[in-house]
Amino acid sequence: MEIKDFVENFAMQFDDTDSSVFAAETKFKDLDEWSSLLALSIIAMVDDEYQVILRGDDIRSAETINDLFLLVKSKQ
Repeated sequence: MEIKDFVENFAMQFDDTDSSVFAAETKFKDLDEWSSLLALSIIAMVDDEYQVILRGDDIRSAETINDLFLLVKSKQ
């Protein structure tokens, strides 16, 4: 698993945010499009792509996409 692929998969969950906005250090909760529905989409994507179960607390405790990446990697 590489951060580049994780960022791409993360960005694909967003419909209205330009993909150039997404990087490892992006604070995803600061994005205009961020919502609880997108949080569920991220949880589902991580389950499908990486076979890792994230909880709402995991999303709440993460600040950046890299934080989530490291968390997913640690649970693999």
